[in-house]
Amino acid sequence: MRARTALLVTLVAPAGLVAGCGGDEAAPAVREAPVAASPTATGTPGPLAGKVVVIDPGHNGGNASHPEEINRQVDIITGRKPCNTTGTQTAAGYQEHAFTWDVATRLRPILERKGAKVVLTRPNDKGVGPCVTERAAIGNKAKADAVLSIHGDGAAPSGHGFHVIMPGLLKGHNDAIVKPSRRLGRDVRDAYREGTGMPYADYTARDGLQTRTDLGGLNLSKRPAIFIECGNMRNKGDAAKMSDPAFRQRMATAMADGIERFLKG
Repeated sequence: MRARTALLVTLVAPAGLVAGCGGDEAAPAVREAPVAASPTATGTPGPLAGKVVVIDPGHNGGNASHPEEINRQVDIITGRKPCNTTGTQTAAGYQEHAFTWDVATRLRPILERKGAKVVLTRPNDKGVGPCVTERAAIGNKAKADAVLSIHGDGAAPSGHGFHVIMPGLLKGHNDAIVKPSRRLGRDVRDAYREGTGMPYADYTARDGLQTRTDLGGLNLSKRPAIFIECGNMRNKGDAAKMSDPAFRQRMATAMADGIERFLKG
């Protein structure tokens, strides 16, 4: 996610190829439909019963054909960034938006079987947006116990591995969620490494963890929230794993384990 940019059915929020992912509030909506909410989780027994998890699959399949909408600048507190971006892709053309949607839809039923109510920030992989500011608003309105934004990085091909991004402190804005977000980040990092065997990124972050204040999805969140860069899609080895459906299932299972650790901790 080099140039990272980063609602509920019952909480209807308004709705260029960059090198990776990443990019409010009163901003007008892009053309995304209301997000789907979990239809099966309510009342389901399990270790996460009563918990709400928001899954944010980065980017969207229609973004590339609507540059005027996704390039619109929005306020992310520390500056202004594009509403959304197209994301990156592997050398073979596997798009980040498709990857994040696939992993999200694998993760959702795992969490539901554990009893969580799951909300996605977009209902499919054919729409435009929503803006990063709207994605943050979805988690806030859902009163999410945890928010996970899924991405694939677009770094130099020589770099490989995954990392987790946590919100930096913006006094007066996100004070209450910085510490729990760091715990969520560590729990997801540990579970992801254990479950996938992927190493920490060797080109950014430290021990698989990074703190940033330039991502709208984190800056505007009032709930514990993190981004996970599941691997470098420009790296041949990482791309092979990320393009494999069976390995994406391992990724989703590992993420679910990390979220469960956090919510039960």
